[in-house]
Amino acid sequence: MQPSGSRYLKLWLLIAAAILASPYNASGQHESGDALSYYRRGIERRRQREYDQAIADFDEAIRLYPLFAEAYIGRGNAWNAKKEYDKAIDDFNVAVWLEPGHAYPFNSRGNAWNAKKEYDKAIDDFNEAIRLEPGHAYPFKGRGNAWSAKKEYDKAIDDYDEAIRIEPGFTIAYDGRGNAWFAKKEYDKAIADFNEAIRIDPRYVAAYRNRGNAWSAKGDYDKAIADFNEAIRLDPRYVAAYRNRGNAWSAKGDYDKAKADSAVADRLAPKTGRQ
Repeated sequence: MQPSGSRYLKLWLLIAAAILASPYNASGQHESGDALSYYRRGIERRRQREYDQAIADFDEAIRLYPLFAEAYIGRGNAWNAKKEYDKAIDDFNVAVWLEPGHAYPFNSRGNAWNAKKEYDKAIDDFNEAIRLEPGHAYPFKGRGNAWSAKKEYDKAIDDYDEAIRIEPGFTIAYDGRGNAWFAKKEYDKAIADFNEAIRIDPRYVAAYRNRGNAWSAKGDYDKAIADFNEAIRLDPRYVAAYRNRGNAWSAKGDYDKAKADSAVADRLAPKTGRQ
């Protein structure tokens, strides 16, 4: 899926401006070696969640070598992490233009479309990523997320199945498939997938919260509370886990504990930007 209209013009202007402004060394070549150093540091800073510093490094990498597709992808992923999805998509558009035969920029742009809740555009990009590189698990997981958001749970499960077939230790795919089973009210299958996600990564906090919701749906509130407790231990600012635990306490008739959890969630929500 290529950008169109004003976005396409903006893409061309971005690349042209960057090329005109880019420095050359004494031999007349782009300083791509220095660009690689900034890129590598940007990747490490992004891993450390230092997104502003990472963006500054990717900026410099692109200034030095304007055709550096991986730097646009790296910067786009940093913008994505900051929830600045339009800026991320602009960068992924450039990367797609520079490397139309590679799946990675399509997959990254698909993730940004998912975050913007533009699921059909996301599916188009994941389709292209899968067409280009069908042996990669991530586009199947991303497309599964989009199908799930569109409430097409059987299609979502098919995609998560394929992601897990390609990469059997893919924690996020088990969690995603578990959520799809949960939406279909197949709680035992959901719990089995959350169990596997936790077995692979015992610190994968979302799986505890999601398994807790499945236990709650089955009426097993003690097991649910145990899972919410673990989610909160791993992430004491996990607003949804407090809310879900409060609901479980309420279902058990312990309204004081329910009220206490609700109060914590209400206090944390504005600070964390999470609900």
